Amino acid sequence: MRITCVGLSTVDLVHRVPRIPGPDEKAQATSVTVAAGGPALNAAVTAAVLGAEVTLVTAIGAHPLGDLIKQDLDGYGVSLLDAAASSTEPPPLSAVTVEEGTGRRSIVSRNAGALTLSMPPCDLSGVVLVDGHHPVLARAAAAGAGTLVVDAGHWRPVFAEVLPHADVVAASAGFHLPGGGPLRSVAPHVAVTDGPAPVRWWSGTESGERPVPTVDAADTAGAGDAFHGALAVAIARATGFLDALDEAIRVAAIRVQHPGPRSWLTDPRL
Repeated sequence: MRITCVGLSTVDLVHRVPRIPGPDEKAQATSVTVAAGGPALNAAVTAAVLGAEVTLVTAIGAHPLGDLIKQDLDGYGVSLLDAAASSTEPPPLSAVTVEEGTGRRSIVSRNAGALTLSMPPCDLSGVVLVDGHHPVLARAAAAGAGTLVVDAGHWRPVFAEVLPHADVVAASAGFHLPGGGPLRSVAPHVAVTDGPAPVRWWSGTESGERPVPTVDAADTAGAGDAFHGALAVAIARATGFLDALDEAIRVAAIRVQHPGPRSWLTDPRL
């Protein structure tokens, strides 16, 4: 199984707190973690742990903070193609606050910034997962993908050029097309996730919902990324669309039961 994930990598500063503070409030963290993150990177690590051969196409650069990202990828056997290898700018940073007891989180991030990038040479003949960050990379990956899976978290202008190539679109409940068009029309297979609510899906002329198991959530950060990585692997295995959704739901449910960005990857149920 060959998976190529294209999009955002970040350095995440994760605080766990008893309660997410309101305006002008301070909170004492019970733990602090600095880790690699970002939707494409987290999906790539998930896919690698599930047994795929994974390449991540992203923008990290030569800043010392980028070494943390590269070491994390090396540890999980993810191959890196860095489209910003010569940049001395720091990689995107995210401040993540996770509420203990509920797993709810808040995220403040700079995301991709305004780097000038070009797509490095890459074999895109397998399953390609695109998150819409770094538009130049997203366009090139979508145009060359063997099978294109789109992580549609929120509308980005580049999706107007990416979605016509999509085979599968996995969207969040917060994703809306400009003008309010029907999401089910954007690809042959479409799924919409909504936290613990059932996953809605459309496939050809059929549609329905897939249940999400009830679990005790310890940390919901990155649950969607785990979903997308597992979905890409299941599609690469030539699993039917509904079976692929069920596998992605199963993996995301495991992820939310563990605190922190990486502890869940040792769960024997994977």
